[in-house]
Amino acid sequence: MMPVREARLRARAVLVYQQWLRDAQLGLQNLTVHGLRSLLTMLGMIFGVAAVVAMLSIGAGAREKVMALIEQMGVHNLIVEAKETTEYQAHAKMRRISPGLTLEDYRVIRDDLAGINASTPRKRMTPSKIIPRSQQDMPVVYGVTPEYEQIAGLHVVEGRFFDQQDEDRGAPICVLGGAARWNLFGAAEPLGQYVKVNEQWFRVIGVVSPQLSADTEAAEAPAMDVNNVIYTPLNSALLRLEDSYSDVRDEIDGIYLNMRDGVDMASAANVVRAVLDSSHHGADDFSIVVPAELLAEQRKTERLFNAVMVAIASISLLVGGIGIMNIMLASILERTREIGLRRAVGARQSDIVRQFVVESTMISVAGGTIGVVLGFFISRLIAWLAGWSTIVTPGSVALAFLVSISVGLIFGIYPATKAARLDPVEAIRYE
Repeated sequence: MMPVREARLRARAVLVYQQWLRDAQLGLQNLTVHGLRSLLTMLGMIFGVAAVVAMLSIGAGAREKVMALIEQMGVHNLIVEAKETTEYQAHAKMRRISPGLTLEDYRVIRDDLAGINASTPRKRMTPSKIIPRSQQDMPVVYGVTPEYEQIAGLHVVEGRFFDQQDEDRGAPICVLGGAARWNLFGAAEPLGQYVKVNEQWFRVIGVVSPQLSADTEAAEAPAMDVNNVIYTPLNSALLRLEDSYSDVRDEIDGIYLNMRDGVDMASAANVVRAVLDSSHHGADDFSIVVPAELLAEQRKTERLFNAVMVAIASISLLVGGIGIMNIMLASILERTREIGLRRAVGARQSDIVRQFVVESTMISVAGGTIGVVLGFFISRLIAWLAGWSTIVTPGSVALAFLVSISVGLIFGIYPATKAARLDPVEAIRYE
């Protein structure tokens, strides 16, 4: 019994396959006979799919860059940034309330906050002159402790980073960021060479690999090229680059805290905020960046963005679906006699439905395929013209393509059902 049943099932499968193949061939013939009309019908689907693929590629590129920047900042890091102002009166007014971010703040935070794995203050300054002369923008000097290498995830590609002994004696040495290395020395070997920052000479002992840079400010962190940086020991920056008569020798502009695994980053940020609010008398002259919170917020935004894109895809392709329905309804009127003849020679309603559904699906598949290709080229064109990062993901292609096929099926069912319900006698007599 089983071999007989299997043979029947196999024969039935072959019959169904032949029916669908015959309907596909007939549908392709009907579409090619009216080639221009078929192409115009596809245009709504083509541009809808292309728009969805291009928009999703722009969003995916932006998301990937932001996520990489946040992860580069370190999900276990807390970053305190001093709020800087270029207006003298505003600065003077602020200093009457608060001493600004200082090394004393750093020491108090380090003593009061539990769970710190590594930490460093940062003294940032822009030189008034530098030798060798920078070929592009003037590099920025970062005075930091050796722990900054671990906190910032720096990768030394030439030479070494400075150590605690260099920090303790305020050694006149420096490490160059990727862009600073090329700005100052070009293709020449930088190791062992000297860089004159203002009036002080620093010997180059290392070069770090390039990092991602933010083009705009994020979470109140200043926007800058993190590759065009000269790293030097903190004591070297304070002792050699600050004026001897300066009253802000203790002032810094950033604090980096790397926390151990398991530490509640939000609670740690609240402790830091409370310490600084107390010493700064509520002046609000600092900001705290918590990359872990930024990462969670970015992921939430990504989910919302994907939901919005699904809605946009549905709306964009709805127009193409309406076009398919209109053309299929018009096709029914043109082919009424054909439908009547097929019904008269034994075709069932399901055969008529299948014929028109296959045709509408072929239109949507062809339009979706062309739309995906067009969307890919639009994405690359945007990346080339605007300089944006665009990524065409398999998910965006699958979403646009599946929605286009679904639209073709949904909007093809009504015309197909209407065609199947025609009275064969009246259909044959239709003029």
